[in-house]
Amino acid sequence: MSKSYKLSLPPDNLLSANRITRYTDNNNNKSNNSSKLPWYKTILDPGSEIVLKWNWVFILSCMLALFIDPLYFFVPAIGGNRDYPCARTDTNLRIIVTFFRTIADLFYLLHIFVKFRTGFVAPNSSTRVFGRGELVMDTKAIAWRYLKSDFVVDLVATLPLPQLVIWFVMPATRIYRFDHSNNNLALIVLLQYIPRFYLIIPLSSQIVKATGVVTKTAWAGAAYNLLLYMLASHVLGAAWYILSFDRYTSCWKSRCNKESDGVNCYLYYLDCDSLYDARQLQWANVTNVFKLCDARKGEFKYGMFENAITKKVLSSNFSERYFYCLWWGLQQLSSYGQNLSTSTFIGETTFAVLIAIFGLVLFAHLIGNMQTYLQSLTVRLEEWRLKKRDTEEWMRHRQLPEDLRNRVRRYEQYKWLATKGVDEEILLQSLPTDLRRDIQRHLCLDLVRRVPFFSQMDDQLLDAICERLVSSLCTEGTYLVREGELITEMLFIIRGRLESSTTNGGRTGFFNSIILRPGDFCGEELLSWALLPKSTLNLPSSTRTVKASVEVEAFALRAEDLKFVANQFRRLHSKKLQHTFRFYSHHWRNWAACFIQAAWLRYKRRAMESHLTAVESNQSDEEKEVEVGGEEEEEECVGSSPKTKMNIGVMVLASRFAANTRRGIAAQRPRFKKPEDPDFSAEPDD
Repeated sequence: MSKSYKLSLPPDNLLSANRITRYTDNNNNKSNNSSKLPWYKTILDPGSEIVLKWNWVFILSCMLALFIDPLYFFVPAIGGNRDYPCARTDTNLRIIVTFFRTIADLFYLLHIFVKFRTGFVAPNSSTRVFGRGELVMDTKAIAWRYLKSDFVVDLVATLPLPQLVIWFVMPATRIYRFDHSNNNLALIVLLQYIPRFYLIIPLSSQIVKATGVVTKTAWAGAAYNLLLYMLASHVLGAAWYILSFDRYTSCWKSRCNKESDGVNCYLYYLDCDSLYDARQLQWANVTNVFKLCDARKGEFKYGMFENAITKKVLSSNFSERYFYCLWWGLQQLSSYGQNLSTSTFIGETTFAVLIAIFGLVLFAHLIGNMQTYLQSLTVRLEEWRLKKRDTEEWMRHRQLPEDLRNRVRRYEQYKWLATKGVDEEILLQSLPTDLRRDIQRHLCLDLVRRVPFFSQMDDQLLDAICERLVSSLCTEGTYLVREGELITEMLFIIRGRLESSTTNGGRTGFFNSIILRPGDFCGEELLSWALLPKSTLNLPSSTRTVKASVEVEAFALRAEDLKFVANQFRRLHSKKLQHTFRFYSHHWRNWAACFIQAAWLRYKRRAMESHLTAVESNQSDEEKEVEVGGEEEEEECVGSSPKTKMNIGVMVLASRFAANTRRGIAAQRPRFKKPEDPDFSAEPDD
C-alpha cells in the first residue's frame, strides 16, 4: 500500500502537539472534508481534550463496575426459619445488580469503539518533529494495532459473563443436580475482575501523561486512594460472605450425604424452592443435618466464618449483610488479619494468608499516598514555618531591638496571608509571554483603570503598564520613602491607606500632610524624570515622606520599567494627559495651594501699601492747607502743630520700615519650588 505524508493543519490540535500526521491515499480526500464526516467516523487525537475527558468518564465507570461486580456474591442467602434453614436466591438484588452491571458493560463497549477511532503515535518513525513521532490517523493501521495489543483484554472485560451465569447457567444446574454451589459464580466474577482492574492502570498513566497528575487537588488525590482502599475492603467483605455461605452449605451437603437413618436426604431439600414439598417436610422432621451444622454446638469447625453463621449475617436483609461484611473487610485489611481464628481447612488458611499479604501491601500503599497528598497541602506552610524560625534565629543572633523584630514578624505574617507562600513573580516568569500578558491584564487592568491618570490612556499603553507591574506589600508603620531619598518606583494603591507629608525641604513652619487611598498613586516625581527627553541616570529625589497607615497592598512600577513605558507616552502629543497628571498629582496640588497662598499674600501686601500711600497723600494735603492759613490761626496752632507733625512722621516712618522689613524677609524666604512638568510631546532621540 502506497503512503503519502503531509503536515496536518488545525483543527484537531495536531500542530500544537508537535506531530506529523500520516494518512493513506484513500484517506487523503477524506481529510480535506473532515468537517463533513459523521462523528462516528472521526479519528481522534490521543492528546486532545475530548479523549482526556472520555478517559476521566471511563475511569469513573470502571470504578463503578468494580464496585458492582462483588455485589453478585450477596445474591445467595439463607432463608427458611431457625430450625429448618434453606438456601435461597435474593431475586430483587439479582435484578438490580444485573441492571447496573449491564449499564457498566455499555461503557466498556463504548470504550472499545473509541479505541478503534483513536490515533496513535508511531514509536519508530523516521520523521521527527521536536523529538516526537508522527501521529498515525489511518483507520486500518489503528485497528490492526489495537487488535494486536489491548483488544483481547478489553473484550474479556466487556463480556456479560456474570449475567449469563446467574440467569442461565446456575438455574439450569440447580434443576438437574439440585446443587446450590456458587463456585462457578465466584470464579467467573474473579476472572473478569482482574482485567477490569487492570484497565485502570493504563488509563491513569494516560491521564498523568496528558495532565501531569491523576487528580488536580491534594484532597481529591487522598480521596481517590481512600476509595481504592474501601474498594478492596468491599471486595474482601463480599468474598468472605460468599465463602461463609459456601462453607455453611458444604456442611449441609456433607451431613446430608452421610445421613442414612429414616428418610433419605436429597440436596434438593436444602433449597428453599422445596419448602412446600411433602417429602421435604417429612425429611425436615427427622433429619439431624441442621443440628449437626449448628455453629454454637461446635460439631463443625467454621473458623473465620463462624461469625457469619452465629450472628445470622447470611439470613439478614441485604443492607445488614453488606455493611457488616464491609466492616469486616475493612477491619481485616487494617489489622492484616491478626484477629482471625482459622480452622485447619486449607482453603480457609489460604484465604487468611492472602488477607494478611494484601492488607499489608494495601495499607502501606494507602498510608504512603495519603501522606504524600496531605503533605502537599501543608508543604508551603511548613516552608514558611522553617523560614520564620530561621528569621527568629537570625534576629536573635544580630541582637535586633524588639521594635524591629515586631516589624519583621508583622511583615512576614502579612505576606503569608496575602500570598500563601506563592512567589507570583517567579510563577509568572515561568509562563509564556502571551499567557503572562493575559494574566497580568486580567489581574491589573481594572485596578490600573481606577487610577484617573491611567484612565486617559489607550489599551496598548495600559497593557504595557500591566505587563510590568509587580505586587508590593507594606505593613503598618512602614516608611516607603522619606523626603530627600531617591525614588525607585511608583506605587498604585489597591487597598489600604498611605500618609504622604512634606516640609518643603525642611522649611521652618511648613508642613503638609494628605492621605492616599485606593486608586491614588505616589512617586510621580519618577514619572517626570522618565518623561524628560534626556533624563540622566540619577534618579529623582522624593519631595514627600510616604508612610503606611495600615496594611497596604499595591502594584509597583519600577524606574527602568517606567522609563520603557514613558518612551511610549511621547507618541501621544496630548495636552489632556498633561492636565490630568497635574490635576491628580499631589505634588502639583500642594504647589498650586502654596502658589495661591503666596499670590493672596502679595495681594494683601499691595493693598496695604496702597492704603498707606493714600494716607500719606492725605497728610501732605492737610499740611499745605495749614501753611496757607492766616497769621491768626498760626498763633492758635503753635501749641499743637509740632505734636501733630511728629505723629504723622512717625506713622510714615513705621509703615516704610514695615514694608522694607517684609521685603527683606520675602527676599530671604525660599520660594516653594514648582514641580517639573513632564514632557508628553518630545520625540525620543535617535
